[in-house]
Amino acid sequence: MASEITTSEYIKHHLQNLTFGQKQTEIEPGVWAPTGEWGFAMSSGEAANMGFWSINVDTMFMSILLGTLMMWFFRSVAKKVSAGIPTATQNFAEMIIDFIDDTVRGSFSGGKNNLVAPLALTIFVWVFLMNLMDLIPVDVIPQIVMQSAGAIFGVDPHHVYFKIVPTTDPNATLGMAIFVFMLMLYYSFKIKGTGGFIGELTLQPFGKWALPINTVLETVTLLSKPFSLGLRLFGNMYAGEMVFILIATMYGAGLVMGSFAGLLQIGWAIFHILIITLQAFIFMVLTTVYLDMAHQEHH
Repeated sequence: MASEITTSEYIKHHLQNLTFGQKQTEIEPGVWAPTGEWGFAMSSGEAANMGFWSINVDTMFMSILLGTLMMWFFRSVAKKVSAGIPTATQNFAEMIIDFIDDTVRGSFSGGKNNLVAPLALTIFVWVFLMNLMDLIPVDVIPQIVMQSAGAIFGVDPHHVYFKIVPTTDPNATLGMAIFVFMLMLYYSFKIKGTGGFIGELTLQPFGKWALPINTVLETVTLLSKPFSLGLRLFGNMYAGEMVFILIATMYGAGLVMGSFAGLLQIGWAIFHILIITLQAFIFMVLTTVYLDMAHQEHH
């Protein structure tokens, strides 16, 4: 694909999601209007103007697929678990569970909540798997999707987009972060009551004589948590994917640059394994810490 389009078009193509929504038409430069039809966007401009009710199909497909794979793995291990000599698969699953359990015990001290550890396990493994897709060469799956779509639906393959890393889509990362934020609010009201929650927002940290300042500071702190949680994961994974795409553009610049690109790709992939794991761990730990804070009562 890099030999058929310019480098700029190649990069933009790989950064565009496969978007389904109400189709738009450009009635004049920069002005789009709905056509009344629904379908896949054929350009980045059309995708950007589809509005709130559009959906990034590639993000949803990959995240659901990886989530299903995660559940199938742990369910299959649980069905075959043995008290005798464990299999390698069972050892691997138990190692992950023990690691998450130890981490949650060290981060969550807000009493007993049977939701926190399973949630932490789900977040860590699911986010790790979504991040792991970043190690698949950037052209492999998109090329398969493009060629298949061209053959089946008779569309121009250059108008078919498919991003395989869900965490490079802010809709996915912020969606998970907002869910964590909703859990924080739920447990804050449940444990502290309405009065206790409002009291934290208005009386901390400077006491009742600085109520306006307290309210502003605590509200900003509260609302910043889901944004920082989601954007941190998105930013790191988006940057990592961008580096892989830039390296991929070097393969079309001749044998010498292509060989150098191969070495760069291997080196960046090895380093990126650390980023992939670390970002999943950070998202999981911060979720646990935020839920712990929601369980703590300040007097």
